[in-house]
Amino acid sequence: MSLSRRKAISIIGGGTILAATGAAAGFLTTRQPADARRPWALAGSYDDPRLNAVSFALLAPNPHNLQPWLVELKGEAGLLLHRDPARRLPETDPFDRQIFIGLGCFIEQMVLAAGAAGHAVDLTPFPEGETGPVALATFHPGGAPDPLAAHILDRRSCKEPFEDRALPRDVVQALEPLADIHTEASMVAALRGLTWAGWEVEALTPRTMQESVDLMRFGKAEINADPDGIDLGGPMLESLMLLGIVNRAAQADPDSTGFRQGGEIYRRMLAATPAYAVLTTASNTRLDQIAAGRRWLRLNLAATRLGLSLHPVSQTLQEYPEMAVHRARAHALLASGGHTVQMLGRLGYGPATPRTPRWPLEAKLIAT
Repeated sequence: MSLSRRKAISIIGGGTILAATGAAAGFLTTRQPADARRPWALAGSYDDPRLNAVSFALLAPNPHNLQPWLVELKGEAGLLLHRDPARRLPETDPFDRQIFIGLGCFIEQMVLAAGAAGHAVDLTPFPEGETGPVALATFHPGGAPDPLAAHILDRRSCKEPFEDRALPRDVVQALEPLADIHTEASMVAALRGLTWAGWEVEALTPRTMQESVDLMRFGKAEINADPDGIDLGGPMLESLMLLGIVNRAAQADPDSTGFRQGGEIYRRMLAATPAYAVLTTASNTRLDQIAAGRRWLRLNLAATRLGLSLHPVSQTLQEYPEMAVHRARAHALLASGGHTVQMLGRLGYGPATPRTPRWPLEAKLIAT
């Protein structure tokens, strides 16, 4: 995540970061991970329609930015989408539910990008069973553009406080075909409390917090070298790193100043939430999870088209023992009849945020 100047100053508590003159200023202006963001600029620059669509698909939202996809080209018009078995969240996502939601996001963005370029995609899910490839995609001319495809490059997951501004009724109605949208004051208050409780459980359970810490990339060099996981970069954060306030050890230590201040920043962010979006499915099969991912991607793009920001806060939906009470509470609030809550997100008007780092397309191709 990027840290605003205001947040950085609040963490330091008024201390000096770096002199914004001379060599220090020159240093700070270079701390953007341009290499890790290059895939966004390269999207749509490939001649092969499959690669062209994949170049957009790899920009899709996914849990902890793991980018758990691998692509194998088949013949002249096909590709197999594989799940990368090395990219899992065994502590917080022990059944890989969130991973398959992320793969669903990839599939939908690939199909949208193909349609925008005049190609249709025939999909066969799990062509060799659920332990094999996730989908076989066959491309052929004739696809129709979907208006949502125009917003792929503008989509972000905004991890910032939202404006104190209610969603207009027509905006809510535009999103309701894709998700349950909650704007009523009592439900919003309940979900603010629930999402904070979920964050506390994950952050204060050593093994689940360590899973996130292990995926943190500190500063430009780490982000460019490993453009996945949780990026902690930008001039202000790198200043805090130089001062020793932000580092891997501090992020794993609940008694550290950095940890406590980070928690307070997250609490204030959750409090600045005017609405929530919820995705449920009648059952919880792999096909349900992929379908939920496809719908989550469309919800992201629809929100972007309407000038809204969306930020997943699905900690309370995770299936490990310490979260069980909050998961049950989330389902009692948001689902009925045995349905599964697949995604929970904050929704509102947020500030512009930078593009998330991505591995280049070539790193996600399986050689055949």
